[in-house]
Amino acid sequence: MPAESDGKPDTIATTVTEVSERVSTLVREEIELAKTEMMQKASTMARGAAAIAAGAVFGVFALVLGLGTLAWGLNSALSSLWEGFAIVFALLCGLTLGAFMFARSKLKVGAPMPSMAIDEAKKIRETVESKAGGKELVESKAGGQEIVGSSSAGGGD
Repeated sequence: MPAESDGKPDTIATTVTEVSERVSTLVREEIELAKTEMMQKASTMARGAAAIAAGAVFGVFALVLGLGTLAWGLNSALSSLWEGFAIVFALLCGLTLGAFMFARSKLKVGAPMPSMAIDEAKKIRETVESKAGGKELVESKAGGQEIVGSSSAGGGD
């Protein structure tokens, strides 16, 4: 059995293993959080795009009925037949405006960005950096990379 001086070789190996496991867990959780955020924002944008499509359909019908209303109105200037077309035209214009306003509100969210995951990563980094100044800091060289960790904090750079 190799000689140990104050138990440091076991402590360093244990700490490096713990830090490694915690960093892996944190990275997996941050990736999952980012995926969830992206899906939520993409879903909101998809609903906005569907509202634009609905508004475009209502707009096309409004244009067709508007032109039909104008044609019937000019054809029968003294008849009241065109008033029904005018009411339907006004209704479709209202639906078109409503759909586009809804779409605008849904698309205001902008491009999807995992802001919660980014904020959480910043907090983890700040925690690790604040622990780096403490007495529990363990620094070691392993495989050419510097490993910085604490036995009480889970994280790394």
